[in-house]
Amino acid sequence: MVEYTGTPTGPVPVEPGVGSSYSHGFRQLKKCFLELLLITIIGIVITAASGAFGRNGNESGAAAGLLGVIGLAYTILLGQPVEYGVSFANLKAARGIKPEVKDMFESFKNYWNVVLAALLTGAIIIIGAIFFIVPGIYFACKFAFTPYLVVERKMEAIEAVKESWRLTQGHGWTIFFMLLLAILISIAGFLVFIVGIIFSVMLINMAFASLYHSVSPAVDSGPAPATTV
Repeated sequence: MVEYTGTPTGPVPVEPGVGSSYSHGFRQLKKCFLELLLITIIGIVITAASGAFGRNGNESGAAAGLLGVIGLAYTILLGQPVEYGVSFANLKAARGIKPEVKDMFESFKNYWNVVLAALLTGAIIIIGAIFFIVPGIYFACKFAFTPYLVVERKMEAIEAVKESWRLTQGHGWTIFFMLLLAILISIAGFLVFIVGIIFSVMLINMAFASLYHSVSPAVDSGPAPATTV
């Protein structure tokens, strides 16, 4: 388990709502802005590197296919674990604990469960999206807490997915509207180019970390409380 130094439940209580999650996330983002900025930039660079594979249009079909496979493997084996680690760093900030760059690599301490959790949730969401899109959105909402659980609590992949499903009970619409707001924030960030996109990503990450923080205690404060359906 990960040991924290600081108040387990964060600087102030957070209500599990759309506005409260974004407002708390914004407050904590201001306190740890430079640390989270560096973490976010490193995370974006690492995860975006997979897009470099297979972009050369002069490659033959076989070569392009091989590069595509390498890019997919890169995303699964490195990109996703780093994304999970960035989520963990944001969670520390949401809990009132200053994050460090090394926190974004915390996921490698439970590496294979992180990889399996990403594969499992990704596959289910994609399959759900194929069937009229709505099931995919539903599954995305239900699995929203998986990254925090598999990194912070060192859960096994299936256990983390099940716990995310449980913790999101009663908060499905909140997560859905947070996702919609995240789209609008991303569009706004895009309109002001690179700087805006980076800030948008930081705010969205902190908002979802704040929502998880509001419904789940830190690892050293006991098991998560039951939520109302």
